[in-house]
Amino acid sequence: MDPAVTSSARIKVFWQPGCSSCLRTKEFLAKQGIEFESINVHNNPAGMAELAALGARSVPVVALGGKYTLCQSFNDVIKFLDLKTKLMDPLPPAQLVAKLEMVLNATIRYTRQFTPAQLHVVFRDRNRTPAGTTFHIFRVAEMGLQAAQGIELKFEGFNDVPPDDWTAEDNAAWGEQVRDRVLAWWAQQQAKDPTLDFTAPTYYGQRPMHDVLERTTWHAAQHTRQVILMLESHGKAPDGPITMQDLAGLPVPDEVWDR
Repeated sequence: MDPAVTSSARIKVFWQPGCSSCLRTKEFLAKQGIEFESINVHNNPAGMAELAALGARSVPVVALGGKYTLCQSFNDVIKFLDLKTKLMDPLPPAQLVAKLEMVLNATIRYTRQFTPAQLHVVFRDRNRTPAGTTFHIFRVAEMGLQAAQGIELKFEGFNDVPPDDWTAEDNAAWGEQVRDRVLAWWAQQQAKDPTLDFTAPTYYGQRPMHDVLERTTWHAAQHTRQVILMLESHGKAPDGPITMQDLAGLPVPDEVWDR
């Protein structure tokens, strides 16, 4: 990174609690020894206004000198800050699909463990509930699948929530449908191109599908770790907990929730 740039401007990270990419961004920069101003935009009108002034509509964002980059692809962050580092190579597609299946199966089990009252209890410092978080995990997987099918992955889709009258069983059953659709797609894709040598449309640009699948998998996995925290907050042990060993090879953050 050019010292002349950093001497006249401060790196800023715009984020919000419970956001998997936000946490990973902050951990990544800290591990690179990069100092930054941390701006939590949740319930922070001034922070949101500063983010909007940059021209950004979502987080996480890394900003420097009035310019910014989205952080959905860490190669973009590396390029933006001119870092001399290299990310680990993603797992092969077949392994990513297997881990995504494991994560979806775990979330389906966990969803069924919440009582009706627990399903809508807001967790910690963000308006996120077990109902919304488990639905979000299934939606992340569905959006990754849609991207593979040429349907643009739009940021707004991450804000989708389940219908108000959905029970835990409704949510889990929908998760099973998403899982089955992902596996059916992969069975067909393996016969055509198991390397995923094509690009997919996303809100952060046209991206290699292999990268989109990796992001889909670790994004879902990180939120599943949060669902485990939610269960534990109600005194429940997760039915078949997933561990960091299970997630080996995925670039999930070290922490589960922002502090």
